[in-house]
Amino acid sequence: MTLAAQKAEARRAAFAARKAAFQAGQGQAAELLADVLCDQQGRVLAGYMPMRTEIDPLPAMAAHQGPVCVPVIPGPDMPLRFREWSPGCPMVPGEFGALIPAEGAWLEPEVLIVPLLAFDRRGYRLGYGGGFYDRTLERLRSRGATLAWGFAFAAQEVAEVPIEPTDQPLDAVLTETGLIPLQR
Repeated sequence: MTLAAQKAEARRAAFAARKAAFQAGQGQAAELLADVLCDQQGRVLAGYMPMRTEIDPLPAMAAHQGPVCVPVIPGPDMPLRFREWSPGCPMVPGEFGALIPAEGAWLEPEVLIVPLLAFDRRGYRLGYGGGFYDRTLERLRSRGATLAWGFAFAAQEVAEVPIEPTDQPLDAVLTETGLIPLQR
């Protein structure tokens, strides 16, 4: 089976697992995320606007003591840009239907909360297939220390995510059950 076919099959299974976990409820996920972010006060945090069955980081983003931004897709095959966000700011639909701030400063995040379909204990994630976060993390990491934390339901863990050389590993994964230790 080709790598593309492996990833397509893994995405199909991951969507189903995430949907079931979402329907079961989010538990204390946002509170756990907010607690972890306490150590990152003052740093620029990038979250995301949850879509469909993604786990919701908004309460933790709103509680962050420092600048917060969300991703904006500038175009195909490009790294993400990040626009300043605050609770209640005017939002407009962006690419793929994700909401983005209508206006605001462009920021460079130091800590990213990364959505995903599946993750493994090596720190690899399976995304939607556009490569936006991989390009972004590669660019940000080349400029200095950037932390990338996957935020997911525990049910999204898989034995091994199929990877390719351009895939960027996460620094940590947090689920509704707590921080997942990564094996590097």
